Order: sequence, then structure tokens, then C-alpha cells
Amino acid sequence: MSKPTIVLVHGAWADASSWNAVATELQNQGFTVLAPPNLLRGVASDAAYIASFLSQRTSGPVVLVGHSYGGFVITNAAAGGGDVRALVYVDAFIPEEGEFVFQILGDSGSALAVPDPTTVLDVVGYPGAPEGDAEAFLKPATVHDSFAQDLSETDRGLIVATQRPITLSANTTPSAAPAWKTIPSWAVIGTEDRVIPPATQRSMAERAGATITEAAASHVSMVSQPSVTIDAILAAVAAVGVSV
Repeated sequence: MSKPTIVLVHGAWADASSWNAVATELQNQGFTVLAPPNLLRGVASDAAYIASFLSQRTSGPVVLVGHSYGGFVITNAAAGGGDVRALVYVDAFIPEEGEFVFQILGDSGSALAVPDPTTVLDVVGYPGAPEGDAEAFLKPATVHDSFAQDLSETDRGLIVATQRPITLSANTTPSAAPAWKTIPSWAVIGTEDRVIPPATQRSMAERAGATITEAAASHVSMVSQPSVTIDAILAAVAAVGVSV
């Protein structure tokens, strides 16, 4: 059987370049790697886009990987398109049906779960927004102290400059039926994650029956310690019986 396609879905305040280190190594090992844009508009539309991408841009088995909010998206997209054989969550949300991002973070100790969100986020309007919706950017201090604190100052500065905002509504929309109930999953937990605290990640991963590994890293462990994510993806490939 041929090697699976590896599809990497980025999270909020990021783009596909956040997967560069992971994608390069997997390509060097002979895998087809795709890293589509995650639109960051809302769970339903983001998941529909990824499902459509899987249907149209992949053939054969797929290992679907999500970082942060990307985990929320793949949970809702995996059953909608493509032949997804495994899910890999990296510092990610792994929601149950009916849960939403702000609810999961609520009493977790997350750096984003604060009484006044404008102390950690810059909230701005955007054209065509539904009534009451807005986009959220990370404040520079949030990036430096809580999002990517284990990267170099230069790399943190690039995240501040190039981040893609997520809508507030994407964080308040509940998940549909989760794909992890029928598709085996793996999880990489950043033990220094200040956005989705490790205890919260572990609780979600254990509930999903995921195979868990840890990285002594921030919320962007796939950037600071890509080998841990690569190993988890390769373990998923091997476990679901597709050729490596």
C-alpha cells in the first residue's frame, strides 16, 4: 500500500508556514504533505472547507493533523471528506459534541481565560461581520510571554507581524459529533503550553482515547520541537497499517 498523504491544519494566529519544519522532514521521508489554509471564520465553515479540500485534493489514506484550533476543525472535518485513517492533535483542542473553545478554556488557567480579554487580545471589526462578531489578534506581549515563549525573539516578532486573526464567533460555536469517536487519534501535549494548559490537553486526549506523547515546549511545539510531532505522525501512520 502506498504512503498516506499527511494533511496539516494550522490553528489561530498562524498560517501553513507554522508547519514548515514538520512538512520538510516528512517530505524528505517521501510523504506527500499538504497544508491547506484554515479560514478561521467559524467551526462549521472552516470544517466544511477542510472536508472539501480532503475530498478534492487527496486520494488514498490520509493522516489528518491539527494544531490548536485546527484540532477543533479536524474533529469536525474528518468524517466529511477523504479517507482519513488517523487524527493527530498537536497542542490542540479535542472537543466533545457541544463544547466550544471559550468553554474549554474557561477555568483552565489559560493565559487567554482572563476577565478582560482585551488585556491579551486586540479585538477589531471586519467587513461583512455578523452582528456582534469581530476578529481577535494576539497582543505582542501575549505572543512573547504565553504563545511562543520558547522561540527566539526574532521568531516571536515574526508571529506578531504575520498572525492571522480568528473570529470571536469561531470560539463560541459548539462542536458537532467528533470524528475521534470513530477514527484513532494521537496527541502531542506541550508541557509548557500557556494557551491550552497541559492538564486540559491531557483530559481531552484521554477522553478521546488518544495515544499521548509530550514535548517540553510552548503552545507551538511543532515549531520549537518538531521531532515530537513528526514522531507522533509516523506512529499514527504505522498503527493504522499504511506503508511507511
